[in-house]
Amino acid sequence: MRMMPKPTSATPRLLAALTLALAAAAPARAAPLELTQASIPQLEKAMSDGSLTSEQLVGLYLKRIEAYDKQGPKINAVITLNPHALETARALDAERRAKGPRGPLHGIPVILKDNYNTADLPTTAGSFMLKGSIPPQDAFLVKKLRDAGAIVLAKVNLSEFASGGAHSSIGGQTLNPHDLTRTPSGSSGGTGAGIAAVFAALGMGTDTGGSIRGPSTSNGVVGLKPTHGLLSRSGIVPLALSFDTGGPLAGSVTDVAVALGAMTGVDPADEATRKSQGKFQTDYTRYLKADALKGARIGVARDFMGQDEEVDWVIEASLAAMRKQGATVVDVKYPKWLLGVKTEFYNVIRRPEFVAQITDYLGTLKPGFPRSHKELMELSQTLTSPRDGFVPNESRWALFKQEADAPGMDSPQYLAVRDHGLPLVRQEIEGILSSNQLDAIVYPTSPRRPAKIDTDPAPGAAGGESATNFANLTGFPDLIVPAGFTTGGLPVGISFFGPAFSEPKLLALGYAFEQATHARRLPVNTPALAGEGIGR
Repeated sequence: MRMMPKPTSATPRLLAALTLALAAAAPARAAPLELTQASIPQLEKAMSDGSLTSEQLVGLYLKRIEAYDKQGPKINAVITLNPHALETARALDAERRAKGPRGPLHGIPVILKDNYNTADLPTTAGSFMLKGSIPPQDAFLVKKLRDAGAIVLAKVNLSEFASGGAHSSIGGQTLNPHDLTRTPSGSSGGTGAGIAAVFAALGMGTDTGGSIRGPSTSNGVVGLKPTHGLLSRSGIVPLALSFDTGGPLAGSVTDVAVALGAMTGVDPADEATRKSQGKFQTDYTRYLKADALKGARIGVARDFMGQDEEVDWVIEASLAAMRKQGATVVDVKYPKWLLGVKTEFYNVIRRPEFVAQITDYLGTLKPGFPRSHKELMELSQTLTSPRDGFVPNESRWALFKQEADAPGMDSPQYLAVRDHGLPLVRQEIEGILSSNQLDAIVYPTSPRRPAKIDTDPAPGAAGGESATNFANLTGFPDLIVPAGFTTGGLPVGISFFGPAFSEPKLLALGYAFEQATHARRLPVNTPALAGEGIGR
């Protein structure tokens, strides 16, 4: 029998050294990518290296929708699921294998606010009066997204006809996944809640007086209200075309930048996009620099603080973070006359435009649907109690009368504001930016934490002490980035507001702030599900 050699004192050291050598020689195994934390570029990389397919990705999001939208916390963001999403994903996977990806959105699922026309899915604007309406063609932005390889996963809830709180007669009330008793804000509330709950990598909203930005801050996600004319409005149900714009919501500034570059371009069907000729970009990710705050001059609009001490504390902490990154922060004041006219100017434009422009839109639909604002108002009076799955939306429908009674688009009031008032507002804010040599103005996107749903004030046009509709009155861009949370776990967002077509600068500043603070959190009511790790 052969005897084993007696261990020496050196044996443990040799074994340890051998173990370390073998570990170093073995290929490092990357930690799995978590779906709820993954950026669009990370998802694209996983699909490129074969650790993920678009079909699998769609399936993961569908599981989250199944678990959290109509079950569990019942976020109630989704109006219509696309029954062909998996089939489309399989086709895009095959295309990737055969030809490579179309671009940075190839195989990426997107949720659309249900006022974007889709030729293969109903577009209801959240109203029982448009149930089952299939528009003649996709909205320009929807076509751009599909051409880029994105997959329409679902149409989501909104404030009915994009006005008021996050409630509609066809979709009911959407809940905030951070706190189910709080509003996700309107009018893109379904998109904001859906992106926060990670129902898709990308969401599309619309903004007329703050409707991308309110849901972005209330749900703790990134959102961009772009420069008026940077993105086409054709095929989007109008609210007021002088102010309307579509825009992306996502989990990070990077994802918003990726999406924006895929959607820009002049649309012959939308005259406003001619303003973007020579100014739009097709790749905004190249501006994302972690040191972009160094040397920047940031103005603070304190006129919109002082309404919620916890929101103010988060904003002050955000300013401190910017200073630490090398930014110069200065206070700016808006003139009293400007603060005093913003709501009136907004209403004078928004109300008569909706009357005329919704009538134009209704005229493009198939027979069987209302044909005018007057018919909408009359039909709304037939639903006074829940019926056939529909719910009354009296607060929105009450606005029909205000809109009908407003002076028309040929009135002296409307013409004066359009031709003189709006240019005056634009010139004043340009003056604030230039005289202070500012790269951007920052302010709390919502000066107060999200309201309780059962005590939400009656919806109406943007107003009060929020600054959001200045971006609509001027047409300027406004980027929202998560800034922190109140002690009750409610998100607070900060706005980066700048002059026309300053998206590259705003995205750079927002990215640098995001990287310095990392303030986004997954909502407590929609945690990660088992099996969501990618690359295990």
